[in-house]
Amino acid sequence: MKNSFERKRFIQRFVLLSLIFLIVTGVCISFLFGGEIRKICMVLIVMAVFLLILFLAGYREVDRVYKEIEKISEEMLQVVEGTDDLLEEEYKQGTLGILYTNFYKMVTFLKESKERELAEKIFLRDIMSDISHQLKTPLASLNVFMDLLSDEAFVDEEKRRQVLTESKNQLSRMEWMVLSLLKLARIEAGAIQFDRKECNLKLLLLQARDSVTFLTESREQELRVICKDDRKLVCDGEWLVEAIINLLKNASDYSPEKTEITIEAEQNPVFTRIYVKDHGMGIAEKDLGNIFKRFYRVHHDVNPNSVGIGLSLTKSIVEGMGGKITVRSEEGAYTWFIITFVHTE
Repeated sequence: MKNSFERKRFIQRFVLLSLIFLIVTGVCISFLFGGEIRKICMVLIVMAVFLLILFLAGYREVDRVYKEIEKISEEMLQVVEGTDDLLEEEYKQGTLGILYTNFYKMVTFLKESKERELAEKIFLRDIMSDISHQLKTPLASLNVFMDLLSDEAFVDEEKRRQVLTESKNQLSRMEWMVLSLLKLARIEAGAIQFDRKECNLKLLLLQARDSVTFLTESREQELRVICKDDRKLVCDGEWLVEAIINLLKNASDYSPEKTEITIEAEQNPVFTRIYVKDHGMGIAEKDLGNIFKRFYRVHHDVNPNSVGIGLSLTKSIVEGMGGKITVRSEEGAYTWFIITFVHTE
């Protein structure tokens, strides 16, 4: 036995108490029976046999308990050393069962905390790597532009204006990327609590439409909203508007001029769906599984200033509010982004 200290102590205490009991019993019996040694011995023998049976039964139970405790202790040590996992199914009854269950809950909590911490470290590492990688190009471009502007031989006013405009575009790109990444990081880290309440869905869609009107009008694109006035949706209105704005910007960027973009809402007792539809260049089937990844861009030549984070941010916003976003597309024909919220009440 790996640890016999408790067992030895149990035996010593039991033997000591038994001897004391037998001595006291013998003294009491001697007073009762006088000098009848034979009767006294018979009673003491019976008491000794009874104590022996009691000892064997008690020792067996104590030994079983200590074995279970040792087994739990070994499993705890293995968990601490990371060589094994606890099994929830064991030790379901009694005080040991309660002990094991509580320890299992503690280990599970610590394990989940460790996994969350590791996931956060990986996420932070990836975010920093992405930011570093994405900032290299615009920063390099800005350095070139600054060198050109500081060159006294660079006197062409039109070219100077072009360089300044491009510098502004690069700065805007970096600002958009950093702000979007910060929002994305806060959402995925659980630092943002969405304020979900009942909102008028049509008003939210109109707000999103109005936010991109400058973009669609410059490309002579028609932006339509199809939604009944009385439609309600439990959501965080501000964040949902931002998600739809990202989809509308994407639709405008990847659709030809003078085409139509539609925001349509569908609602029934089970779910609410929001469609953002365009008649643009579409997405190849091989790219559909990647479009929600950070910095993934399907058409690099369409909008050079795009950083490819809008769809990833939109997905995090929608899923953070308990929704789901999917895409349906045919290359060269159309793209539909579909946001679905299942009604829980």
